Amino acid sequence: MWETMNNIWAAHPAVEAFILNFLGAITILVVGWAVSGLLGRSIRRIATRTLLHVDATIVPMLQITVVWSIRIFVIIAVLARFGVQTASLIAALSAAGLAIGLALQGTLQNIAAGIMLLVLRPLRGGEYVSIVGRADGTVEEIGLFMSRLRQADGVVVNIPNNLIWGNTIVNYSRNATRRMDVVVQVRHNGDLEVAMDALRKMVAEHPQVLREPAPQVMVTAYMEGYSAVTIRVWARVEDYSDLNFALYRKAVLTLRQIGL
Repeated sequence: MWETMNNIWAAHPAVEAFILNFLGAITILVVGWAVSGLLGRSIRRIATRTLLHVDATIVPMLQITVVWSIRIFVIIAVLARFGVQTASLIAALSAAGLAIGLALQGTLQNIAAGIMLLVLRPLRGGEYVSIVGRADGTVEEIGLFMSRLRQADGVVVNIPNNLIWGNTIVNYSRNATRRMDVVVQVRHNGDLEVAMDALRKMVAEHPQVLREPAPQVMVTAYMEGYSAVTIRVWARVEDYSDLNFALYRKAVLTLRQIGL
């Protein structure tokens, strides 16, 4: 028994050093983890302030980058506290990272594509886009691996970034105005000029139709039994859908009122 106590007492400095290192490592880990989360949330709050004009699609990736950069340094500091040679550890991690990178080429392609989307910005948060052959919808987020679109019917679509970058991107919201063509039919036995004048008046009175570029009403085709008359107008992007539906309805009612 005395021998056991003597052994414990002899090992006391080593035990004390281990306990101190352990407590120090736990403190570094807890504080570092908390600070990384706090800083990440602060970055999100600062970046989302309207005065900074930071694109909302960049914020999630920026937050993740900041958080995990700090956490990696925290983990290295914890290991160094226990006497681990961090230089050799970093070299080993680099080699492991290379092997993992070769095994996860598709994932790395998504990350690279996400970075290119954020740098070149062919689409931004809140814009309505079409990824040809993939999906249409409003951009909600460009993430590290995939991006999220919300379709007009409310369905959420998550698309890997490399599929977005590798396809044609049609952006319907980038310009402030859009042109629309509304085609109506006028029977050959009707007065074509009267019909076109009535449609011009209808367009001129609509408050959502822009005056510049000037609206046009023109015959664009002759079919069996009727002429195709195209109403060509420009509208603000936010008014496009409502105006499109309104013109189709009003054009039919206008022609009906004059007996055509």
